[in-house]
Amino acid sequence: MTRTLNSPSSAPRRTLVRQVIEQLRGRIADGDWPLGGKIPTEPQLVETFGVGRNTVREAVRALVHAGVLECRQGSGTYVVSTDELSGAVGRRVADAKTAEVVEVRRAFEVEAARLAALRRTPEDLAALDRALAIREAAWRAGGVADFVSADVALHTTIMAAAHNAMLAELYVSVASAMWDTVAAAMGGELTPDRYVDHSRLVDAIRAGDPVRAAREAGAFLEAPDGA
Repeated sequence: MTRTLNSPSSAPRRTLVRQVIEQLRGRIADGDWPLGGKIPTEPQLVETFGVGRNTVREAVRALVHAGVLECRQGSGTYVVSTDELSGAVGRRVADAKTAEVVEVRRAFEVEAARLAALRRTPEDLAALDRALAIREAAWRAGGVADFVSADVALHTTIMAAAHNAMLAELYVSVASAMWDTVAAAMGGELTPDRYVDHSRLVDAIRAGDPVRAAREAGAFLEAPDGA
């Protein structure tokens, strides 16, 4: 996708920096520069956006400060978060105690389950069944990373079924930062004692029972090692 900026002669420097920041954000949001990937070099960005080197440098520095980009000496600049909220949450979660992270998850997921039981559509239920099946298959396959990804995907699907856009958007930022904490809770391998059945949670949402859904969502987040 091609984007154009005002020329340096037609806009103040500060405005140009803001424009470049928005362009960088847009490329990241569109997936042109994926999470974990390296963005183009400074000369390439200068050519792409048609602005000066200092303007590009200030824009990149602003997103580094926001936690979206990370400069690695001798390697380049990488995308480490999809937005400022994810970056801020990621830094906060990294510094938080495990018990605090679990409490935040509980605050999000219990309310989402309650709302999902009240608002789920037939399409939501089909998506939940698919997500649950993928999670169970990932557990049987035994790969920790795949299971954690499938577990987060199921909870994100429940968030979507709650039909609260703000709650869902906030959870996406929190969930992406929590992957490492969930993986750490699982340990280096999937063992029977760490298995948590989520079928009862999905059944409660299907039954339209908000009280039971909230109870099921909270049950596996009582202890720090809940998945």
